[in-house]
Amino acid sequence: NSPRRIRKGEPSYGKKKFVVLASEGGKQKTIRFGDANMRIRKSNPDARKSFRARHGCDNKKSKLTAGYWSCKKW
Repeated sequence: NSPRRIRKGEPSYGKKKFVVLASEGGKQKTIRFGDANMRIRKSNPDARKSFRARHGCDNKKSKLTAGYWSCKKW
């Protein structure tokens, strides 16, 4: 349950930015998330607020979804 950047040579390099081996309730799943070509601007309060509203981050509860991890980064 700790995300890391996808390294060069790994599957999804250039397509996704982060990977996490998520586990919840005895289930495990590899989740890749984040656009490789976009910057994370969470230090910008307006960008942060827009992202969280656009993605419905207050409703993301399952650790086995890419949306949960993306929202957690923001």
